[in-house]
Amino acid sequence: MADAEPMQVPVPGGEKRACPALEEEVDHSSKRPRVQKDEKNGGGLSHNLPQDEGEGSEAEEPELLEEDGEVEAVGSGEAFAEMMKHGLTELDVGILKFVSEHKGFSGILKERYSDFVVHEINKEGKIVRLDDLSVPEEVEEVPAEQPDQTESQVLTEEQKQEMERLQQFKNKEDSVSIEVADYTKEKRTLVHKAIKTLFPGLETKTEEREGKKFIVAYHAAGKKALAAPRKHSWPKSRGAFCHFVLYKENKDTMEAINVLSKFLRVRPNAFSYMGTKDKRAITVQEIAVLKITAERLSHLNKCLVNFKLGNFCYKKHPLKLGELQGNHFTVVIRNITGTAEQIQQAMTSLRDTGFINYYGMQRFGTTAVPTYQVGKAILQDNWNEVIDLILKPRPGAEKGYLVKCREEWAQSQDPEAALKKLPVKRCVEGQLLRGLSMYGKKNIVTAFAMIPRNNRLMYIHSYQSFMWNTMVSRRIEAFGLKAVEGDLVLRGGTAYILSAAEAETHSIQDVVMPLPGFDVIYPTHHVGKGYREMLSADNLDIDNMRHRVKDYSLAGAYRRILIKPSDVSWEVINYDDHRVSLVHTDVEKLENQPAPVFNKEGKYRALGMEFSLPPSTYATMAIREVLKMDTSIKNQTQLNTSWLN
Repeated sequence: MADAEPMQVPVPGGEKRACPALEEEVDHSSKRPRVQKDEKNGGGLSHNLPQDEGEGSEAEEPELLEEDGEVEAVGSGEAFAEMMKHGLTELDVGILKFVSEHKGFSGILKERYSDFVVHEINKEGKIVRLDDLSVPEEVEEVPAEQPDQTESQVLTEEQKQEMERLQQFKNKEDSVSIEVADYTKEKRTLVHKAIKTLFPGLETKTEEREGKKFIVAYHAAGKKALAAPRKHSWPKSRGAFCHFVLYKENKDTMEAINVLSKFLRVRPNAFSYMGTKDKRAITVQEIAVLKITAERLSHLNKCLVNFKLGNFCYKKHPLKLGELQGNHFTVVIRNITGTAEQIQQAMTSLRDTGFINYYGMQRFGTTAVPTYQVGKAILQDNWNEVIDLILKPRPGAEKGYLVKCREEWAQSQDPEAALKKLPVKRCVEGQLLRGLSMYGKKNIVTAFAMIPRNNRLMYIHSYQSFMWNTMVSRRIEAFGLKAVEGDLVLRGGTAYILSAAEAETHSIQDVVMPLPGFDVIYPTHHVGKGYREMLSADNLDIDNMRHRVKDYSLAGAYRRILIKPSDVSWEVINYDDHRVSLVHTDVEKLENQPAPVFNKEGKYRALGMEFSLPPSTYATMAIREVLKMDTSIKNQTQLNTSWLN
């Protein structure tokens, strides 16, 4: 699904502070109940979906060699802090309980994006790392990709240097011209071919100026780019897909793929991956692309910032969402207050017992209108309420154009007039208003369908998540951390109700709770009956969870109550400068940069931790269990603001 940009609070030293970890979204709409397995882990879903541009936005541009390409979403830390006064807390979304008994302590999560590093765990169970930038040797030469000596010689060294600078362009409309008035047609063809082959990202054309003929090279990401990508020959002996490891900083996966697709002049759907990753982090994941050589991909390392591509190999198959086994997290919590004993107790409990598998705060939105309220209105078939919740004015700071758009809608109820207030039409509000202007307010269901399907389903999944969190908190309150009669466990993917005797042979690690839907069963103890009561209070019928619109019919799913991380380790780090990175990244290791040196007498303390999680789990909920602190953006913003002051 399309992800919005997280809001940021400015931080001294060039990086910007953001909301807590943004992780996963999952489609629960399949027809059979299952153990939930998210497609996104460690990144992706926005805290505030309706706040920013969606997939394919006109605002998306390639990231280049710039000092600072990041733009604040709200404009100032004060504005963001004001907005967060109206944000949600964990109590609002049913996150109430803890597993361990240690005394909690405070700390700042993601003070720098480099404080949160995510490595994918592939389907073989191996942590994906970037540790090789070399291009694999080719058994068979590919002329279109590997220029022969004649092609290389048609360009002078000065021309090659100019092309190199153009490839790393600052001004997208720059160009390099080569006078070819005395060249034969064959030599002109060689010049075109040499430029395109030696400098991926450049295109060429022939122009006449004052009676003289020139070959003009320009960047493919500029406005003058050709519409169709160049064709390349591809040996039959080579696998059709080039797999590579993508290292990225402060970019989400779809943003990264849009950048790569523009530089390579291919459609974004040429790329495949096993899961999407967070923006506000350093992430390392495997990507596959159809019929693009490792050499072309390797060239991008010269002209892209905050990206690095490596570990190239050719395979016959693409990657598929959900194939990964999980993610390995390296997290730094800065400015901690806990004693050595508290930290030891907290981390030992996380390692040995785990944490409650709550859906994290990013599932529910950041503004005064939670996404689960929109989901509830959809399930109620109350479409006027859906429109009102998405488009009405809301308290707290927002982008100026969104405020004007909402005000116009509130005053006129005219979708075309409100749409004119939006400079970027790809946000959820813009897509909905476009639908209303096309189909009218009497066809809201059709108008709402203008929003991409994954974004629409996000609302009802948010409602399911709210229900699950609330019911699990009740379950822990009622029965604690042991299996009891009436609990559900999975046997071969099918839910089974435990008898009293069977409960004695199972642990809380085995117990699952359902997300409501038409194809799940519920616990038979009194907490299970709470599902019916809660749905009934929302005017929903637990016995009729099918919707007249097929997309919004929920089959339901099962989710484990408790998750125990693997590969858990930790250390307390002393430091003096909050601007200095405390993690040794893959790129730094490749460049033989020294690991961070910690000052044992440093005036600040940080908790560095590593752990691996399976799909469908939130790292922020593991961190919450350690700190026993509200992970909501509202609370983190207050911590961040006080730290800045």
